[in-house]
Amino acid sequence: MTKSKTDSSKKREKKAERTDAEYIKRGAEKVTDKEVEQVAENAEEIEDKFKSSGRLGRYIEDARLMLSLIKDYWRGDYRKILSFTVTAIAFTLLYVLNPLDLIPDVLPIVGFVDDALAFSVAFKLVEKDLMNYKKWKLQQK
Repeated sequence: MTKSKTDSSKKREKKAERTDAEYIKRGAEKVTDKEVEQVAENAEEIEDKFKSSGRLGRYIEDARLMLSLIKDYWRGDYRKILSFTVTAIAFTLLYVLNPLDLIPDVLPIVGFVDDALAFSVAFKLVEKDLMNYKKWKLQQK
């Protein structure tokens, strides 16, 4: 592969990641308290979806951390968090839960690709806040 093709490839990847990040950010802006509550109440179903999907399975620990944060936030136990982080996580987990998203989950193999991509982009956006939450959670034990 030539240098220009490699550079071009890298530029396309960065553009795709920015676009996906913008999609998550726009979606997070529209999340309501009711949807945050929906994530908290459906945590088990969301976790099951991660467990049952090969592509999402590698993210199970991160998903559990996100679900724990949402539940602690919803109960009022943890509030040292930006509202964007809460809504970005809620948006992403609802996206993963929805079987009729950009690529329907019923399609073999590719059905969970968009879910995995959305999850990984959202994780990058909120990773610092998640790590702070994780430290707090460990101190509570």
